[in-house]
Amino acid sequence: MKLHGNPMSTATMRVAAALYEKELDFEFLTIDFNSGEHKKEPYLSLNPFGQLPAFEDGDLKLFESRAITKYIAHEYANKGTQLIETNDSKKMAIITLWLEVEAQQYEQPASKLLWELHFKQLFGIPTDPKVVEENEAKLSVVLGIYEKRLSESKYLGGDSFTLADLHHLPTLHFLMSTQVKKLVEPLPRVSAWVADITARPSWSKVTSMLN
Repeated sequence: MKLHGNPMSTATMRVAAALYEKELDFEFLTIDFNSGEHKKEPYLSLNPFGQLPAFEDGDLKLFESRAITKYIAHEYANKGTQLIETNDSKKMAIITLWLEVEAQQYEQPASKLLWELHFKQLFGIPTDPKVVEENEAKLSVVLGIYEKRLSESKYLGGDSFTLADLHHLPTLHFLMSTQVKKLVEPLPRVSAWVADITARPSWSKVTSMLN
C-alpha cells in the first residue's frame, strides 16, 4: 500500500488519517511541490490532474482523497476504527449525508479561509480581507448548523467517529491556529467536537508528519 503525497497537503493528510485509523501499514512517498513533481510523469500516470494525493493498493490506483478514504473504510471495514456503517442502511445514509455536507458546504469556505489565512502567509502573499470576511460569514452558517446537529449526537454521523468527522480534520487543524478560531469558540458543542477529533491518536501521527 502506497500513499503518494506531501505532508503539507490537506488532502494527503485526510488519507493518512484514514490509514492510521485503520491501523494499516503503508509506504509514504513524498511528492516535491517545489520541483513540480506532481505535474510531471511518472506522477501524472497516478493522478492525471496533477493534484495530491495518489494511492496504490496492489494493482488498484486511486486519486481524490475522499474517494480513497471511502475505499479504505469499506475494503478494510474489519480493521481498526469502524469509519462507516456496513449493516444499517439508514445509519449509513446519515453518515453519507454529513459526508456530503462536508464536501459541498463546509469545504468551500474552509479551504478559501485556509488559503487566505495560512498558506498565503507561508508564501508571503498579502491576505484579501474581503475574501476572508465573505467566507467567515459562510463558514459561520455551516458551524451553526453543526452546533445544532451535535446537540443530537456526539459526532456528525451519529454516536461514533466516522469519515464524516475525519474529513474535516486537515482544514480544522490549520484554521484553529488562525482568527477562524473565533467562529468556533462561542459554539460549545462544536468546540468540544473539534477538541475530541483533533486529539485522536491517529491525528497526532498525521501531524507528526509535518515535522
